[in-house]
Amino acid sequence: MVLKNDRAMQMLSLAQRAGKVASGEFMTETSVKEGKSFLVIIAQDASDNTKKKFTDMCAFHQVPLLVLRDKDALGHAIGKEFRASVSVNDAGLAEEIRKRATEVV
Repeated sequence: MVLKNDRAMQMLSLAQRAGKVASGEFMTETSVKEGKSFLVIIAQDASDNTKKKFTDMCAFHQVPLLVLRDKDALGHAIGKEFRASVSVNDAGLAEEIRKRATEVV
């Protein structure tokens, strides 16, 4: 699933402001393994190794995974430089992002 919807990006930004986002590969991996993550978002231009790593990890830990346009857009949404991966650590915000990512506009 490719996350292109601006409304989903706005919700990701809101999650960051609420302090419910872990970004970067190490922090995202830690959130997933500790059971804190309710959604992982990966940049479409992330390396193949990164994509495989998080796809496998999310499948194992039963965490939903979305793919975003690119690292710059993902980083911009959370007010940081480019990011390859982001974990949303709040169930309600994660569900809203997933809903908005699949909306037909």
